[in-house]
Amino acid sequence: MRAVLDYCTGGVEREVPAGTILIHEGGKTGHLFVLIRGRLEVVKGDSVVAVLSEPGAMLGEMSVLLQQPHTATVRAASDSVVYEFDDAAAFLRDQPAVALLIARLLAQRLNVATTYLADLMHQYGDHGNHLSMVGELLQSMINLPPSQVSPGSDRQSDPRM
Repeated sequence: MRAVLDYCTGGVEREVPAGTILIHEGGKTGHLFVLIRGRLEVVKGDSVVAVLSEPGAMLGEMSVLLQQPHTATVRAASDSVVYEFDDAAAFLRDQPAVALLIARLLAQRLNVATTYLADLMHQYGDHGNHLSMVGELLQSMINLPPSQVSPGSDRQSDPRM
């Protein structure tokens, strides 16, 4: 993702001390952040689900693209420096190469998630427990229009399942 840094000349370079929260889960900022250096933690609920240290790592892209609140909190695990784009949607319109890089990143994440879910379905599909519903989950991921996607374990159950 280092290639993203070449397109960030319009961003504000921001120093982020360790412990600072850049993004609050559930908030909606319209901001996009690109890591220049340092280490950031992605926190979902009370769990650290990822640690980002690769220059060019992007944060806030899902919220911007889906026009929904942020799905996780992001905080600096060490003193860090990021580019911040206040109007991320405008930045992505002006920089289609960055939008394509984000699309590739999201496609990679989706590929990992569906591969994992398909493996679970293969291993546990006939066990009759909650893991046997993975096939239905995969099918619903493919067929739902984007406006109906509502990820997360704390949401209401989908009545179709």
